[in-house]
Amino acid sequence: MKFGIIKERKSPPDRRVVFSPDELARLKQQYHEAIIKVESSDIRVFTDQQYKSFGIEVTNDISDCDILFGVKEVPIADLIPNKAYFFFSHTIKKQTHNRKLLQAILEKNIDLYDHETIVDAHNRRLIGFGKYAGIVGTYNSIRAFGIKFELFKLPKAETLSGKEALIVHLKRVVLPPLKFVITGTGKVGNGVKEMLDAMKIKEVSVENYLAKNYTQPVYTQIDVLEYNKRVDGKVLDFNDFYQNPQEYTSDFERFTKVSDIYITGHFHANAAPAILTRAMLQSKDCKIKIVADISCDVNGPIACTVRASTIAEPLYGYLPSENKEVDVFHPAALVVMAVDNLPCELPKDSSEGFGEMFMEHVIPAFFNGDKDGILQRAKMTENGKLTSNFSYLQDYVDGK
Repeated sequence: MKFGIIKERKSPPDRRVVFSPDELARLKQQYHEAIIKVESSDIRVFTDQQYKSFGIEVTNDISDCDILFGVKEVPIADLIPNKAYFFFSHTIKKQTHNRKLLQAILEKNIDLYDHETIVDAHNRRLIGFGKYAGIVGTYNSIRAFGIKFELFKLPKAETLSGKEALIVHLKRVVLPPLKFVITGTGKVGNGVKEMLDAMKIKEVSVENYLAKNYTQPVYTQIDVLEYNKRVDGKVLDFNDFYQNPQEYTSDFERFTKVSDIYITGHFHANAAPAILTRAMLQSKDCKIKIVADISCDVNGPIACTVRASTIAEPLYGYLPSENKEVDVFHPAALVVMAVDNLPCELPKDSSEGFGEMFMEHVIPAFFNGDKDGILQRAKMTENGKLTSNFSYLQDYVDGK
């Protein structure tokens, strides 16, 4: 079986990669029958020479490989027909801008496995960059606070060597007694928690967070039933929320009245209620000063996320009274950080973590007959058609 690591060609360039040199060496050691090639790249966080030093072949031609691994969308012109590809296609939510990509994949008889579709038997995602989005997003939220109130200056995350360097800089900062609220308890939320814990910011219960004042910074991490409530007032379980999201409304306003910084780490389904609404932000008792929207659903559940920001320009101001973007230093503006590719700021750490997950959860499936159904569940296209799991995309492919 021949595996190929493709060069990232999407613009702006992404320095991440599915496997670090160290992880590929481990793959070769564990699976002697695997043949591995790395397409030469001058932007990748690991150099060609680093791969060569581990005995990995680096080449300009990977067209003889069976399975090709990348991170971001592959430009249509660079897709090799009759291959299997793994990358983030950003098509599973019927994203309009990538319809032509999925059409081309079908036309070229490519087997597509989207990293987002790699799930276990309970439909839980097995790999992703979410933790690193949480890590960088937390750093950026505190950096934004320092900038907005001219209290301290932190360097951009992308200029630092990795997570530990971010923590070193954060520990030097003296924060006032801020309150942080985090929505979500998955990979992103846990990345946020990891950073706040490293700073020795105290975690408190929801009850104490809402009721007490503190002389030190504190945070609380909340799940869906703590920031949503049933319209009829019944108290039910998580399953009810996921099965009947239309029966719920946001209960987040109680947090806006006491929180200074809001960091999003949630997954938001299309039918779920908005979380942070314009009305909440326009309320006179809203205390939120910084929103770090890691989830970054534009015009979605977080009303102040009116656009995605960039690594180059990560912050913008939002004026609740007029529902519009303004300068960060506008006296009535809160600051929004809505970078949609945060892990790119830690390309080395995020690539190493991603590769470890891929080695654990995906690579064995190629050599054990896919006994756990990992590949079968993840495969979106086969023989020029959508697989049954993804037949719901047919109208999207047809342009309807």
